[in-house]
Amino acid sequence: MDNQWAKFNHFFKRLEIPAKTILLQEGQISKRMFFIEKGCLRTWVNNDGRDITTQFFFEGDRVSAIESFRTNRPSLYSIESLEPCILQTISQKDFQHIIDDLPELRKELEEHLFKRLLHAQQLFYSYLKNNPQERYQELIQRHPHIIQRVPQHYIASYLGITSVSLSRIRNRR
Repeated sequence: MDNQWAKFNHFFKRLEIPAKTILLQEGQISKRMFFIEKGCLRTWVNNDGRDITTQFFFEGDRVSAIESFRTNRPSLYSIESLEPCILQTISQKDFQHIIDDLPELRKELEEHLFKRLLHAQQLFYSYLKNNPQERYQELIQRHPHIIQRVPQHYIASYLGITSVSLSRIRNRR
């Protein structure tokens, strides 16, 4: 957690969780935001019983179903740990209190939301313009550590391909 947030430690609760822990189920209302101290989380959607990974998060990242967290509407996706994690969590109410009192943190939140929107746009356009091999190249270029930390079937799901196709792509390199 960065210095600006550190002065609000009393609002945060430390949470240690094992891998494969669902922190938020699609359809639930998000009541907490997670700051990742250690570990990896992913967001995913259920498509007729098949889960599709939409994003990965690592140390230093903040994660919530922000649309749900800010509007009290059901989340469009689930949040799950891929590794054992150490998280700092803050409730919706405490988070709102902090950003109401500090305009600089509200600005930081806006910047965070802009980055998430930009990421979503990049991914969307990558799906439209690039083949799976190019999407894989982009992913490892932007996040080289992902290969060591994330199981291949989640990476394949994120890229919109099967694990077999991902194996073929990786073997071509």
